[in-house]
Amino acid sequence: MRTGAETYDRLSSAKRALTLIEAQLVTGEWTDPVGGKIKLRIYAERWIAHHAGLRPRTRELYAWLLAAHIVPHLGAMPLASITPDTVREWRATLLGAGVSQTATAKAYRLLRAILMTAAEDRIIARNPCRIRGGGDEKPSERAVLTIAQVLDLADQLAARRYRALVLLATFASLRWGEAIALRRCDLDLAARTVSIRRQYVETNGHLTISPPKSRAGIWTVVCPATLVPELREHLDAYAGPDSTALVFTGQRGGVLRRGNFRKASGWSDAASAIGMPGLHFHDLRHTGNTLAAQAGVSLADLKARMGHDSVRAAMIYQHAAAEADQKIANTLDQRMGEARDDARDQS
Repeated sequence: MRTGAETYDRLSSAKRALTLIEAQLVTGEWTDPVGGKIKLRIYAERWIAHHAGLRPRTRELYAWLLAAHIVPHLGAMPLASITPDTVREWRATLLGAGVSQTATAKAYRLLRAILMTAAEDRIIARNPCRIRGGGDEKPSERAVLTIAQVLDLADQLAARRYRALVLLATFASLRWGEAIALRRCDLDLAARTVSIRRQYVETNGHLTISPPKSRAGIWTVVCPATLVPELREHLDAYAGPDSTALVFTGQRGGVLRRGNFRKASGWSDAASAIGMPGLHFHDLRHTGNTLAAQAGVSLADLKARMGHDSVRAAMIYQHAAAEADQKIANTLDQRMGEARDDARDQS
């Protein structure tokens, strides 16, 4: 039962209004007049809280975008009063205030998703977010290192305990959270494989263990043979003897934090020394992915190696993907050897 938007002096007028509402229900144009009065802030906070399947970092990002860029401008407005012109003005205000195009695009996509749900719930008639390209990001190109630069970066680090981390993150295409969550049992040096079973996620300053980012679950990557002595030396020097011991730790043996790593490893100085100031750790994975793609394998094989959500057909060729992964590792191995030989000749 719903309360009408107004009262009527005559029964015939009420019936005509009801007929119109029934027609709107049939055509999908009816909206709940009560729901449309809900403030955007309240509806958006509820949307984030009830949105199933969001990863902790994504939920944290949505909450920040809402608080920083949406609520200050639109939070007090009833949902039904938000128009396409309102959205255009809001976006222009963000850009005019110096908010980056990337952050503005993220905020726009969040607002569009929230209001799309409101439209599906028949709280509003249509989604007012209709700016063509409003959610498109144009991030700067990520850095891609040469193999020689990767090896040089590892040599330039202030602490040797982080050398293997840089090499493995690059040539196994690991994300930061996946790399620091690796345990001894995840490495099979005889088979030259790394199994990605979990990742560390940092939200609000707290680290938590979660499944890998890929919805495909656990996957295994073959490493170049050149990395095996590096990894064996690292495990002997810096990792505990138990099978569950973390492979990469801070100087006191705890979980490695990104900020502590940058400071203790002298990351900024090392990056500048190889001519790549401003280099991010994630650029190592991007470099590894680029080098893997140069091995000439299929898209499905690349997705499997990189830990991306692969297409259904890729699972049918799981055995072929393993052989292709071996090819990637062998190609990287050969190129690393050539890069080291060139470095010796120059010295």
